[in-house]
Amino acid sequence: MSSVSPSGFESVALVEEDLNGELMNEDIRIHSWPCSYYLDTSKQWVSGRLSLTPVAIKFTADKTGELLVNFHLSSISEIKKESSNLIFSSLTILEKNTKHWFSSLQPSRNVVFNILEHFWREQLLSSQGAGAEAAALQSTKGKELTGLLTGSQKRLEDTAKVLHYQGEQFDNIMRGLNKIEGDMDVADRLLTELESPSWWPFSSKLWKAPLETKPKETATVSDSKNQEGIIIRIPVIITHRTDSNVKPGKLTLFASGLEISDCNSQVIHRFESKDVDDIRVHTPYEISVRQRFIGKPDTSYRLLSAKMPEAIPILEMQFSKKIQFLEDALGFVGARKSPQVDLGTSIWQAATGLLGGVVQPSSPVGGREGMDNDQVQLQKQEKISQEEAKELKQILKKLKGLALETEAELERQDEALDSITTSVDRTTLNIDKQNRRIKKLT
Repeated sequence: MSSVSPSGFESVALVEEDLNGELMNEDIRIHSWPCSYYLDTSKQWVSGRLSLTPVAIKFTADKTGELLVNFHLSSISEIKKESSNLIFSSLTILEKNTKHWFSSLQPSRNVVFNILEHFWREQLLSSQGAGAEAAALQSTKGKELTGLLTGSQKRLEDTAKVLHYQGEQFDNIMRGLNKIEGDMDVADRLLTELESPSWWPFSSKLWKAPLETKPKETATVSDSKNQEGIIIRIPVIITHRTDSNVKPGKLTLFASGLEISDCNSQVIHRFESKDVDDIRVHTPYEISVRQRFIGKPDTSYRLLSAKMPEAIPILEMQFSKKIQFLEDALGFVGARKSPQVDLGTSIWQAATGLLGGVVQPSSPVGGREGMDNDQVQLQKQEKISQEEAKELKQILKKLKGLALETEAELERQDEALDSITTSVDRTTLNIDKQNRRIKKLT
C-alpha cells in the first residue's frame, strides 16, 4: 500500500512546511548589532555581534566565531535597561533563570531595546509563543488545514476591500464625466446663441429661458476618506533619517495609501498611493517607503515589524510597479509565489478528501491487507474530527461566497471601464468640436 493519508493532504502539508521553513527559519537574520557580552564563566566581557532572528536571540564572538548565546524568544521573562557602578548603559535579558548582560550596543541601547522588546512581545502574542508552541506540537492535521484556509480567507477579504474601493473610484469617475457632459451641453447652447443671436434679422431663434442648473454632487474626497476602511494595521518600529531615531508606532494600510502613526495614534505621515515613489523590501520583516522631491530632501521611513509578512502581500498588490524586493527578501517572495498554483489546487483537493473521509469514515482509503502497526498509527493521527470538518465546511462556504462576490465585482468594474472609455472618447470629441466653434467666433 503506497499511502494511507487522505487524498491531496500530503501535498498541503509539504507546501505548508516549505512555506514555514522559508518564512520563519531561524537562520533568517532580522537585525544584528555590535556589542559586548559578559561571559560569566570567565568573568570577562567578550566583543561580538548580537543577532535577532524571527524566533531566537543569538550572540557570536568576534575572535573565535563561537556561538555563546542562543535561546528562544518565548523563553525570555524580562528585557530591561540597567546600569551599575561597573556597568553603564547595559541591556539585560532574563532567560528562564539566567540573566544575560549586553553592553556597548551600537547605534544605541534604546534602538536595540525597542526592536528586541517589539519582537519579544509579538512572539508572546502570536501562535508561536511559549504557550502555543507546546499546543502546536499536539495539533492535528485538521487544525493545520483549518489555519491554512483561514489565512486564505483573510487574504481574499483584504483583496475584496481593495476591489470595493477601486469600484468606488470608478463610480466617482463616471459621475465626473457625466457632469462634464452636462456642462458641454450648456456650452453648446451658449455657443449656438453667440453664433446666431436673436437680434440678427435673419435669425429665427429667440432668447431662451435660463438653463436649469444640475444639482452638484454631494460626495467629496474628504467624505470618501472618512468612510475608507482599514485593510490592516500592524505595530512597527519606525526609523526616520538616522538609525538612532527609532521609536515604536503603527502602520495602517488603506486602499488609497498608507499611514504611519506613533503609539498614541498621532499621525506622523500619510502617503497617498500617488505619492509613493518606491517601496523596498529589505527582509521579510523590514521595508522602507520613500517619496522623492526636487530641491529638498526625500521623505523616507524605514519600518520593522514582526507582523510585516502579513502586510507585504497587500503592499505588493497595491504598489506592484513600485515595490522592489532586495536580495535578502528574494527568498521570501519566491517562497510565496512559486507554489501558489499548486497550493490552491492542493487546498481544495485536500479539503475534499478530508471531508469525504469524515463523512464516510468506514470507507477504506486503500487495501487493508498487509498494513503494519506503523501505518495504522499514522492513519489514526491523520484523521480529523467532526468539529474540524464542520469548521472546514464553513470556511469553504465563506471562501466560495467571497470568490463569487469578487468575480461579480470584477465583471461590474469591467463594464464600468468600458463605459468610462466610451464616455471619455465622446467628451474629447465634443470638447474639440466646441473649441473649433470658439475659434471661429474670436
